[in-house]
Amino acid sequence: MIVKLPDLSKNLNDKINFFLLYGVNSGLIEETIDNILKPKFVKNIFSYDENEIISNLNSFIESLYTKSFFDEEKLIIINRGSDKILEIIKDLVLKKITGTKIIIKSNILEKRSKLRNFFEKDNNVFCVPFYEDTFQSLMFLAQNFLRSKKINISPQSLNYIIERSKGNRINLKNELHKIENFSKQKKTIELDEILKLTNLSENYNFSELVDQCLAKNKKQTINILNENNQSSEDNIILIRTFLNKLKRLKKLSTGLKDNKNLNLVISSFKPQILWKDKEIIKKQLNTLSLDQIKKMIGQINKIELLVKKHSQIP
Repeated sequence: MIVKLPDLSKNLNDKINFFLLYGVNSGLIEETIDNILKPKFVKNIFSYDENEIISNLNSFIESLYTKSFFDEEKLIIINRGSDKILEIIKDLVLKKITGTKIIIKSNILEKRSKLRNFFEKDNNVFCVPFYEDTFQSLMFLAQNFLRSKKINISPQSLNYIIERSKGNRINLKNELHKIENFSKQKKTIELDEILKLTNLSENYNFSELVDQCLAKNKKQTINILNENNQSSEDNIILIRTFLNKLKRLKKLSTGLKDNKNLNLVISSFKPQILWKDKEIIKKQLNTLSLDQIKKMIGQINKIELLVKKHSQIP
């Protein structure tokens, strides 16, 4: 059954256990899962890749039916769903499993997709398409975020951020979170600071510099330093970039204690990690231990205090 996103929340009920969320807007799909589906149903959340389920089908099926008296309802998220998993899903729908909600996340599914056709035509399942954001919808998102955080940037800066996020709300939200962290130093942020702070500048990128440094890629780090002229005013931006990335690594490294599957820990992280950043983050996690990350956070905090003290930064 096709359900439009604005109608999803009011149509949720206990009888619907299967959801197909597909389309190019992966950021909005994640928001929908986090804000509408997760709170509505469950605390027990499990995330799998489609190939994991197909390769370990018996174990997956057994986990669906193995429950203790105290078990709460489960939410299972299947990533990168395709026609390959259709027969498994059709079988589960026929068996009318209870106590479990299953969400299948997919990218673009053409009209000829068997998975999409099944979810569109069967009244016992929900099929929700997600379309590209418009400039206006991204502007609305950014304005609400900045207003809620009491952050001031110029209309020129806001337009620049949205234009350079290339219609991708994940890109936009990641950059807004960087601005939020930097805003702890000052509530009005200029365009030149935004260019240095975010991934949006073509020729000056603190984020890339810090990524290569944390991955211990000495040659690339030196090349970036040689290609750019940092000024003393850039110190706090660079420090905040280090802290933000180290804190993310700390959460990821802590998550690896409970789940040894590095790909799963990274793919389920919030805010969502962009595909292009995943490999460098894997290298960072394989290079730095949790204790090393914690020690570096402490050292960077001390450096920030020293910089502020000697440069009279408010």
